[in-house]
Amino acid sequence: MNDIGAPDSHHLNAAQGWLELGNHSEANEELAKISASLGDHPEVLEVRWAIHAAGKCWPTCVEVAEALVKVAPDYLLGWIHRSYALHELKRTQEAFDLLLPSTSLFPEEPLIRYNLACYSCQLGKPKEALDWLEKALALGDYKQFRLMALEDPDLQPLKAEILKLAKSSQR
Repeated sequence: MNDIGAPDSHHLNAAQGWLELGNHSEANEELAKISASLGDHPEVLEVRWAIHAAGKCWPTCVEVAEALVKVAPDYLLGWIHRSYALHELKRTQEAFDLLLPSTSLFPEEPLIRYNLACYSCQLGKPKEALDWLEKALALGDYKQFRLMALEDPDLQPLKAEILKLAKSSQR
């Protein structure tokens, strides 16, 4: 994809700024000023997803993330965002199923494995969840992912097992 030039880049930056300030309505207004020809640019879609996520408009988030996966399949966050939105819609099995193929596209990405652990846990598959979590811990910043796992509501059913994993590790 081509870089976004001025003035569209200014509108994109302004939209990101409004999002950081917690105002997704103003962010959406800035994004609307971007040229229609850039509507499917990955950076524009990323911000559009964030705007709708801030408003908890999960069906629209699924649509935007699906477009992002389609136009930029090598863009990790499209895969993550689509499954996250599906999970928020209580479509966790679909979230898992659609994220799973990304493991071969991103073999070294721990966040994919972490999310698969969360979805597996919520689907009542604790052994599978622990397997995915161990893969995430092995690939990523062990301490960061361990702390995240211990605080994540999706993984709370496994908290005791996660603590055991942490204690048995020499990291």
